Amino acid sequence: MRVEQLECLLAVTRHGSLRRASEHLHLSQPALSESVTRLERELGVTLLDRRRSGARVSRDGRELLPHVEAVLDAVVRLREAAGDRSLGSRLLRLGTVSTATSTLLNPVLRRLAAEHPDSRVEVVNGRQDALDEQLLTGSLDLGLVNVLEGDDPPPGLVDAPLLTGPVVVVMPADHPLAERRLVLVEDLRAEPFVAMREGYLMHRLAVRAFEDRWPRACASTDGAELGKAMVADGAGLTFLPRFSVDGDALQRAGAITHRPLAGLDVRVHLVLRTRVHDRRTPHLERLHSLLRERAATLSQPDAGDRIA
Repeated sequence: MRVEQLECLLAVTRHGSLRRASEHLHLSQPALSESVTRLERELGVTLLDRRRSGARVSRDGRELLPHVEAVLDAVVRLREAAGDRSLGSRLLRLGTVSTATSTLLNPVLRRLAAEHPDSRVEVVNGRQDALDEQLLTGSLDLGLVNVLEGDDPPPGLVDAPLLTGPVVVVMPADHPLAERRLVLVEDLRAEPFVAMREGYLMHRLAVRAFEDRWPRACASTDGAELGKAMVADGAGLTFLPRFSVDGDALQRAGAITHRPLAGLDVRVHLVLRTRVHDRRTPHLERLHSLLRERAATLSQPDAGDRIA
């Protein structure tokens, strides 16, 4: 068994196909496939389900994945101890439903890059169900997702709370409803509305708020960041967790503002979702720590952008 074989398996798991894994590792696809095949023969298990649509980690592969990661993490620590910094950092993949990106995630990534210039983080945007699947298969290291009180993570995953906030109506700063102290659901039915696509928590809340009487003009999009940009450009109003808007660049620039939403009395929780029994490299552990620190800062009254 060779370290390169384990790296090939992990690359296929993380990138979702032999083609993308081979591009990442700068290997030919046949060479990568043969490397994994030899590992399968040595271990006596099928690690990849090979189909016409692509190769995915098998059930046996998922069960062995924590042990593969443990071996590769030990190799990372050995290389770091030997002073080989160029080989000491593994790509970290973080999945997000695109909420609190500019207020929570971006400052953390800036801080991590300043502390560890060799850190490599890939941010993947997606719906919660897709992120959960990628976390379970090991193609993501951690996720940032929105949940409601009582929502449990899928088996095999665990949540750590970061931020909590009410739902607010997001609108252009010069919109007539900005003169109101609060906005009613009925007010939104008379306005163009920007909804999140099915699979996002905010779509679930929109269904609860509007029931069978949605606004006549309605667009849909993926994630809070695109939603805020569409609001700023006049495509309509939307609602989001307040922590996704407070301190956002568009709000600071005076392009958007928000008001409390009456009639939808819920609080949204932003959680850090990881695998149970997750094994962390030093860089991954530091990313966890910085996210918790930044969230604690944002939870304080009148918190500013204190992490540069």
